[in-house]
Amino acid sequence: MATLKYSKQREMIKEFLMTRKDHPTADIVYMNVRQENPNISLGTVYRNLTLLADIGEIIRLRVGDGVDRFDADTSPHYHFVCTECGQVTDLKMESIENITEIAGAGFDGHIAGHVTYFYGCCRHCMRSQKLS
Repeated sequence: MATLKYSKQREMIKEFLMTRKDHPTADIVYMNVRQENPNISLGTVYRNLTLLADIGEIIRLRVGDGVDRFDADTSPHYHFVCTECGQVTDLKMESIENITEIAGAGFDGHIAGHVTYFYGCCRHCMRSQKLS
């Protein structure tokens, strides 16, 4: 495989993502990176996010709302999605990697991995609902 040529724009995007825990969309990445580099285009941000996800330097999250979100933390971890406000947060929990083995026990083939999202109502939305 060919070596990936260095890109200042790609590096800026990755550095921005490393400062975030809220799993921003491409539009949010664009608006923030543009403050530092006004000449960057939305297309460049999309292409670089796709490339970074494809080569495993970031994670693309598809949580069911039709909008890709991005996470610089590539370590195995799980996410919570608030069905009220759409916020995506990391869940601090023990690994459930054994779920792949459990699924494989009843499957005639090889399961290489899994993606798991947890859905519900975040604390902020629960408080807001109680106030209504």
